[in-house]
Amino acid sequence: MGIGQVLTMPIFFASNAIYPIDLMPSWLRAISSANPLTYEVDALRSLMLVGSKSQYGLLTDFGVLVAFTAVFTLIAARLYPAPHDLTNER
Repeated sequence: MGIGQVLTMPIFFASNAIYPIDLMPSWLRAISSANPLTYEVDALRSLMLVGSKSQYGLLTDFGVLVAFTAVFTLIAARLYPAPHDLTNER
């Protein structure tokens, strides 16, 4: 649980979930624009709140989320050992 918090809290803090991006210092705005959680929160707000508009546009939000998912799925697939690699370790 501790490792999860170490990873989750900086990502959560650097998104627009707590504070608007306009109030952030410039260095944190740059990190926030590279943070996929920023786009997820933006899409959720625009879809769930009546009269709310997406800051980046829903197409951009979903595009960034799909791109991050694809990239990290490929990275995970490359790092995960193949089944034949596991049987040779005996």
